[in-house]
Amino acid sequence: MAHSLSAKKRVRQNEKRNARNRWRKAAMREAIKDLIEKVSHGTIDEVKAAFKATQKLIDRTAAKGVIHKNQAARRKSRLNARVKVRVVSNIQVQPHKTNKKG
Repeated sequence: MAHSLSAKKRVRQNEKRNARNRWRKAAMREAIKDLIEKVSHGTIDEVKAAFKATQKLIDRTAAKGVIHKNQAARRKSRLNARVKVRVVSNIQVQPHKTNKKG
């Protein structure tokens, strides 16, 4: 138990910051879950919009110091790989036409 006034204030500040950081991390995880759900069941436009919003939220969480910047980069990279698979799988590739003369 803290005895001095400054130690008591430090405890109050830590509780506030801890609660705020838990909220930020939970919001980030929720956005990631929503993105994964959209990758599975959403349209391409929904997936792209959700990825952009999730990426922004991950960057903001890292900027606030809740997660490390390398962890943010790793999460975005892995999510981007999932999004690419979803987007590329829906694009129909046209067969390549060759110009044969003769």
